[in-house]
Amino acid sequence: MDSLQAVLYVYLFILLGFLTKKIFGQKVDEKTLVVLSVYIFQPFLSFWGLLKRPIDLDLAMAPFIFFGLGVGVIVLNLFLAKWLFDDPKDRSIFIVSSVIGNTGNLGVPLGLALFGPESLPYTTIVNLANVFMVYSFGAYFYSRGSFDPWQSVKNTIKLPILWFALLAIWLNLLGFKPSTQLDLFLQMGAFAAIVIQLMIFGFYLAKISFKLLDKKLVMAVVVMKFVVLPLVTFVVLQALPLEPLAKKVIFMEMMVPLAVANVNLAALYRCKELVVTSLVFITTLLFVPLLFVYTKIFDYLG
Repeated sequence: MDSLQAVLYVYLFILLGFLTKKIFGQKVDEKTLVVLSVYIFQPFLSFWGLLKRPIDLDLAMAPFIFFGLGVGVIVLNLFLAKWLFDDPKDRSIFIVSSVIGNTGNLGVPLGLALFGPESLPYTTIVNLANVFMVYSFGAYFYSRGSFDPWQSVKNTIKLPILWFALLAIWLNLLGFKPSTQLDLFLQMGAFAAIVIQLMIFGFYLAKISFKLLDKKLVMAVVVMKFVVLPLVTFVVLQALPLEPLAKKVIFMEMMVPLAVANVNLAALYRCKELVVTSLVFITTLLFVPLLFVYTKIFDYLG
């Protein structure tokens, strides 16, 4: 019950963003908040999160495990997509959408609500792995092979969250510990990032349409995201010698609903963006009741 309440409180900020966009419409420009989030506040969150605890093997391995699980599911989806879909765009959406989860806008605050501040180093560093997933496999499949891989590398390099994360990792390895005043300053920026990210997510959900809903594609993505992916992730994590918190955070981050980044890439490459936005909305709604089941699985991870 405590976990469900924590999720509902997190979703309240999403609801605030949703209602704000519905009520004020064009008076609210989500692009401005995106710029503030990506270039100002997310670096605070990354820097603060990665200084919360000394880096050890479990923390260092978390992003590689997350990325490896994502690549493994993409390979599985490649085979299934040929059997399930004739339309190449439907294939692309199915192959990659379930892997690109909302690890930033939802995963970070959700980890904070469920596991406390101890989860921040894990959710922060796993989110970096997801950023690479978005700009590599995500961009490639949504563009159906016409994407320039080098451009994705350049896009990733430009993100300030990456450089602040590397700086935090370097300082962490040097044994740097922020003073009480500096820690409070970083914490204020980090929590601002979390609130802004959740409201941005609500803004995007308010723009979603169900006009071109594809029931077969929705069912395939939902089953892959919320049934197959949890089973694969659970089996793999059970076999790995990681601390329980690391396993729980990785499992949670693999389970979070589809990210808005799917919509951005689908729109950029004209890959049925209305269908993709519907998938984001549906998986976001389904995640609330399903998380109650996932919290029971956490008990088996340590």
